[in-house]
Amino acid sequence: MEASRRLYERALKVFPGGVNSPVRALVEPHPFYVERGEGAYLYTVDGRRLLDMVLGYGPLILGHRHPKVLEALREALDRGWLYGAPAEAEVRLAEKILSHVKPGGMVRFVNSGTEATMTAIRLARGYTGRRLVVKFDGCYHGSHDGVLVAAGSAAGELGIPASEGVPGEVARLTLVARYNDLESVYTLFQKYGDDIAAVIVEPVAANMGVVPPRRGFLEGLRKVTREYGALLIFDEVVTGFRLSLGGAQEYYGVDADIVTLGKVIGGGLPVGAVVAGRRVMERLAPSGKVFNAGTFNAHPLTMAAGLVTLEVLESEGLSRASESMKAVAEVLGEEAGRLGLEYTVNRVESMAQIFFGKGEVWNADDARASDHRLYKALHREMLREGVFIAPSQMESLFTSTAHGPAEAELFAEAYRRALRRAIRG
Repeated sequence: MEASRRLYERALKVFPGGVNSPVRALVEPHPFYVERGEGAYLYTVDGRRLLDMVLGYGPLILGHRHPKVLEALREALDRGWLYGAPAEAEVRLAEKILSHVKPGGMVRFVNSGTEATMTAIRLARGYTGRRLVVKFDGCYHGSHDGVLVAAGSAAGELGIPASEGVPGEVARLTLVARYNDLESVYTLFQKYGDDIAAVIVEPVAANMGVVPPRRGFLEGLRKVTREYGALLIFDEVVTGFRLSLGGAQEYYGVDADIVTLGKVIGGGLPVGAVVAGRRVMERLAPSGKVFNAGTFNAHPLTMAAGLVTLEVLESEGLSRASESMKAVAEVLGEEAGRLGLEYTVNRVESMAQIFFGKGEVWNADDARASDHRLYKALHREMLREGVFIAPSQMESLFTSTAHGPAEAELFAEAYRRALRRAIRG
């Protein structure tokens, strides 16, 4: 990896930690640098081909460089790439999203999942006239101040900032509950219910590994928010158009007041979206007084890539990606069991993660208690075998429609060798 090493040495001089997003620094001994992507694979500047099980941390549901997305981008480039005015593609993409996610509702496009959740929370506060927001320990909703809060093992009361630079006054507007624990939510509502604007939740927690909701958990959130007049926000930046075309709302049969989207709906380009019913969305400027604006909102290239991505998903479905991950998840558990390891594999359709250690994983404390040292060693050994898995235990493995039986078998063979070496340290 000599070429990557030289690039990393240059990067250390111009980027904090040598990277532009912290998780990229977890690849040891240094990040590899990508020359191109194709289908289910990355090709590095060092001449290696890697089976990609990260997929940009979720957006590339069709894999790298899908021909129809590439064609749409080339056509869009020929028309120009920034207008400062509306274009037809944004209307068409919004109509398609709404047909699956919130029929009769409205959309505001932004540029990232962070912007989407930030806008959704501001919208909820503007709509309800309340201050407080409930989030869950271990759920990640972007890097804005109000959600960079966690409660640690206590996981129950007023928030503590998880980053320097977040004022305590801001953090105290966020209440932290325990994922999959409705009692912790009820306790907060009993104490602060009249001032809670919204509950925001990853319906499948993709930022503590992969942690699905227990039966009744999402339904319980829907019930308590309605009882107290708060809004329920589903952060579907990861799960939107990955679990099903209707996302987690359709998959679990629970209707949220606001849904935030990102990743898949941009086809691999920067994007975020806030989706809600008309009564809520018309509080956004210029219809209402909740402000959001952005030079790059509804960027023409993103709209073109997102539109064709959803069209391909409508015609081809999600089953290939899900079946591939089913095969991957099976080998994750089978080989760990064969080697006498204690483990849990959590999978929801085309998302999965393995946790080494005792007990099931239903919340952030469970995920933190798993054997991160072994997982880190597994990541290192899988790279040696030519497979790129998430470098952090708290991330997800992903498959795409470009992952088929050959890729599942390649993964299995690599994993069997890599896990044995990882155990030896």
